[in-house]
Amino acid sequence: MTTTLGLDIGGSKTMAVRAEGGVAVAEARAGSANVASVGVHEAGRQLDAILERVGAYGVKAVCAGAAGADTPEGCARLRDLLAERLPDAMIRVVHDSELVLAAAGVDDGVALISGTGSVAWGRHDGRTARAGGWGYLLGDQGSGYAMARAAVCRALAAVDRGEPADRLGRAMAAECGLRSTEQLLDHFYNHTDRRYWARRASVVVELAEAGDSAGRAIVEEAVADLADLVGTVADRLSCRGPVIVAGGMAVNQPLVHNELRRTLAARGIDDMRVLDADPVHGALRLAAQLLDRDAVALSG
Repeated sequence: MTTTLGLDIGGSKTMAVRAEGGVAVAEARAGSANVASVGVHEAGRQLDAILERVGAYGVKAVCAGAAGADTPEGCARLRDLLAERLPDAMIRVVHDSELVLAAAGVDDGVALISGTGSVAWGRHDGRTARAGGWGYLLGDQGSGYAMARAAVCRALAAVDRGEPADRLGRAMAAECGLRSTEQLLDHFYNHTDRRYWARRASVVVELAEAGDSAGRAIVEEAVADLADLVGTVADRLSCRGPVIVAGGMAVNQPLVHNELRRTLAARGIDDMRVLDADPVHGALRLAAQLLDRDAVALSG
């Protein structure tokens, strides 16, 4: 019975699923094995931990989707770590955005992730394209982090102008346990974890839903940014969908989700679907494809 392994390696955690004969038999979670985030030594330690939990014996093919797999060098470092631990396995390393289409069982289309960060990736007629995914210093437009940062910037701009804090500024300060919006500046630099701020994007969305104009403006800008990511990939590939959305902002915030659906439809992309499976199962599907290709090569 053929054994395959799928890995979804994010900035904060690693998920693994082991399958035998195409049936998942073990799942496990560990800390991040993202080389770009934690370094080679820690990534190797976390891989050891998760492989011990799901079992490394007999694995014939493994696919790892990693947020840090942005360059050939980054992919090679992770591939080497896996090869040391799974010497008999065929190995494929991809950017984690590629797992979304695979997890949805879709071969051609556009994947959009909007959570702590943001990225779009697509495949059509054998070609692939990606937009965004540059990280919080250079991009992540339309993400939870970007929305919270925009709210903080708006509040601090009001402080600079000597204006009283608006409803959104007061709500953001209160959410952070602060007494005034002036304290947001130091608080932002003292709390550098992107997930901390991404969680506070819910304040922006809740106020937007309640009719707050500042919150609404930030949500509209975020939706436009996400639609631009999808549009960039769709235009490059001449692909009109489907668009598979994943991530907490795009999936779990109804206002963002519905506005994104409306905006994409206005651009002629009316097939938007929510990913209803864990992305790690996409890695498992891609691992199985390695075996299929190998079988075809041998038969040829």
